[in-house]
Amino acid sequence: MAIRAGSGRNRRGNNGADPFSDLLFNSLLGISLLFFIAIIFINPKTKEGEVEIKAYFVITVTWKDFSPDDIDVWVQDPLGKKLWYKQREVGLLHLDRDDRGMDDDRLKVDDEFVENPLNQEVVTIRGVYPGRYTVNLHYYKSKTDMPVEATVRIFKLRPDYQVVVDEKVTLESKGVEKTVVNFTLGLDGQIKKKDKIPRQVVVFSE
Repeated sequence: MAIRAGSGRNRRGNNGADPFSDLLFNSLLGISLLFFIAIIFINPKTKEGEVEIKAYFVITVTWKDFSPDDIDVWVQDPLGKKLWYKQREVGLLHLDRDDRGMDDDRLKVDDEFVENPLNQEVVTIRGVYPGRYTVNLHYYKSKTDMPVEATVRIFKLRPDYQVVVDEKVTLESKGVEKTVVNFTLGLDGQIKKKDKIPRQVVVFSE
């Protein structure tokens, strides 16, 4: 007996698609989608621009953009050790950026010179050592023979973010040293006391 094409054994629809295959394909697609979503939630993408600073405190000193004058930050720790541009790492203190005014702020990029106008020094305290710290500014070099106003901020980063010092200091002339703040750090990483009693930290004056 001859069997004609298109007999009852062929369960495909009019468009030639097998309903069971379609169901299986759609099920696999749904499972794959759920798996992909689960992977996204298990391994979330790192937020763009998010940088973790491994420090407990950050001290910044900024003064007028494009100023050619050189202001230096000095920090003395509870053991009497001094952080400055020639001693950039002292215990838990680190001088992350030493700014010399506009010196070294002119860079050549693609055969063109680009100037960085920002004047800023940055110090980090990368741990908790209890005792008194002193933060001083020194007017190291002047090309304008004019007073310089600097802004000093101290940020506490751990366990929560706080601005613990925000001061403006005017240095009248080259060679002037001023105490911005003395602060006492406790074992718990909290600042227990602050004052502005002048303390000499700079070991020379040029």
